[in-house]
Amino acid sequence: MVMLSETRTESGKMILNMGPQHPSTHGVLRLLLELEGETVIDCIPDIGFLHTGIEKTMEARNYHQAIVLTDRTDYLSPITNNLSYVLACEKLFGVEKDVPPRAQIIRVILSELSRIGSHLIWLGTHALDLGATTVFMYCWRERERILSIFELTSGVRMMTSYMRIGGVAADVPEGFEEAVEEFVRVMPSKIDDYEALLTRNPIFVDRTKGIGYLSREDALQYGFSGPCLRASGVPFDIRIEQPYCNYQEYDFDVPYSNEGDVYARYLVRIREMRESVKIIRQGLEKLRATRGQDIRIDNPKIAFPKRAKIHTSMESLIHHFKLVSEGPVPPPGEAYAPVESPRGEQGTYVFSDGSNKPWRVRFRPPGFYNLQALPQLVKGRLVADVVACIGSIDIVLGEIDR
Repeated sequence: MVMLSETRTESGKMILNMGPQHPSTHGVLRLLLELEGETVIDCIPDIGFLHTGIEKTMEARNYHQAIVLTDRTDYLSPITNNLSYVLACEKLFGVEKDVPPRAQIIRVILSELSRIGSHLIWLGTHALDLGATTVFMYCWRERERILSIFELTSGVRMMTSYMRIGGVAADVPEGFEEAVEEFVRVMPSKIDDYEALLTRNPIFVDRTKGIGYLSREDALQYGFSGPCLRASGVPFDIRIEQPYCNYQEYDFDVPYSNEGDVYARYLVRIREMRESVKIIRQGLEKLRATRGQDIRIDNPKIAFPKRAKIHTSMESLIHHFKLVSEGPVPPPGEAYAPVESPRGEQGTYVFSDGSNKPWRVRFRPPGFYNLQALPQLVKGRLVADVVACIGSIDIVLGEIDR
């Protein structure tokens, strides 16, 4: 293993710094490549350029205030970060079974929209890294429609902070169902367009098929999760294996492949977008059946009271004031809640010492575990293949560095 400060090994092999400014390393990842000609002999990922100390900052905020910080980790899928954190808090408070069905449905719809939106950015940038510019513009167009739905729902396009302990911040507004219905109506044809450009494109296939192979056994050893794990032949999905938000009530398939290469990871994510459309359609039907129902638990010590109650009940006003100023106070204990984020298992561990602030918050970011396999993916490949391998694992440095 070479030292980070070296530029050449004793045997004369070249040491090349790729990034952190390189666009294909997504801005803040540095790769130290040991090369023999254009062949990669060794690779050392160097992270930490984006470190923000989000977990420690959350420990200085009360349980409600900390929600806004979860958006800033995986900034391409903030809603699943919100969800993982509030699910852990609901376990800590012992109210995970009390969340109203309508709130669970809204959580599912927004999570799947977030999954599609994240996969669109992955697909567009992955294709751009390999020289295909048209796909990037197509994917950006569809993602804008998803962000418009988020803005309609929460008032914010990206950092929504929409989830709440015990439910969601507010009911979906008028026009939400129509906007989502229109999106899922047109999205399958858009995915067809992406596939028409890439799936049988000889240049794209040559750049991805057989590149960055990782076996089933190695994927498990590295702690892979999400599409990367499923592309290596392990059809594990937390929505199926450890259901949350009543995912067991939805009918969908878990795409997987046994090929384990860059092309397989591409196909798995493409198929996942189609499955997410199916889930959203089912969610819309359930949403229509629960109109007018509660979107938060009725527990004044944990969840904010309804606005109507604040205007008519002094007790509700006092509870609202205390929740805003001090936050809820859970019993001492610990909880962990995983969700299936677009990149894999996004887990949140919360430890309570009985105060109004979490004593410890710790994320289990899928990208961090997936990235550690990069040296094995690129070893023996050409420098150009490194770009394809980085894109295929769909890293977001916000969650890796935190």
